[in-house]
Amino acid sequence: MRIRKSAAGVATSGAIAALVGLGVAWSLGFAPAAGNRHGLLIEPAFAFDGSATPATAALTPEDGLRAPGASAASSEKTKEFTALQYAADQGYTAAQWKLGRMYADGNGVAQDDLRAFDYFSQIANAHADEPPGTAQARIVANAFVALGRYYLTGIANSAVKPDAPRAQQMFAYAASYFGDADAQYELGRLYLNGSPSDVHEAARWFLKAATQGQCRAQVALGDILFRGQDVPRQAARGLMWLTLGRDCAGNDGAWVKPLYDNAFRRASDDERAMALVYLKEWINGRHD
Repeated sequence: MRIRKSAAGVATSGAIAALVGLGVAWSLGFAPAAGNRHGLLIEPAFAFDGSATPATAALTPEDGLRAPGASAASSEKTKEFTALQYAADQGYTAAQWKLGRMYADGNGVAQDDLRAFDYFSQIANAHADEPPGTAQARIVANAFVALGRYYLTGIANSAVKPDAPRAQQMFAYAASYFGDADAQYELGRLYLNGSPSDVHEAARWFLKAATQGQCRAQVALGDILFRGQDVPRQAARGLMWLTLGRDCAGNDGAWVKPLYDNAFRRASDDERAMALVYLKEWINGRHD
């Protein structure tokens, strides 16, 4: 079942002129929506009455699009937003993604998860076959991750209900086809927290994401290996990943500090020394 057309209004000829003036979509070089041969069609968006605010995808593709600035005149903001809507209605992926993010985050518009869900669905339905490794592929993978997170939580007061199998399908596709690190991390979490839990499969996906620099995957993998959680204990390797995850998180790393501190305190001198060897190998490019 295909999704319904977005509720965004059709732009007037004046908005078209504004779009050309901004050079929003054409400067990006994105083509109109292509067909989806994988059959991963998203459920339709329903009445735009959602109120939940689940976490949205973390990527910020360099799509060259701006939300209307708070300091801009009202008429200019309206013109820019109308132009953005027109580009999205014409199938320009970057515009759809930008609007999805704006509605998901309440950035320049009233927060509306169902509108965000609609725009992300349009991207996933039309561009699932986008060749991996392109700039547009990052946007498409980001949309799949956002949809997966919506399916995990559902959207309040709507027909989008929590659907863990559907969420797993979204994450698995982005993780496998696009090799997206955030999707790999989310898939690992599903395996880790599933009933029954599959720690081996979780660790496999965390490793894929961790080697791409996904901070939370590095921490999750390090914790599993250090503690020997249903896998052979590799304390030194686990401490290495926890160290990488701590450094990766930087100023936002308060959440990892207790795990790292506990592991460092419990590690033997030999384990700490070996972790340092592994860390140096990693820095020198030996990511095996």
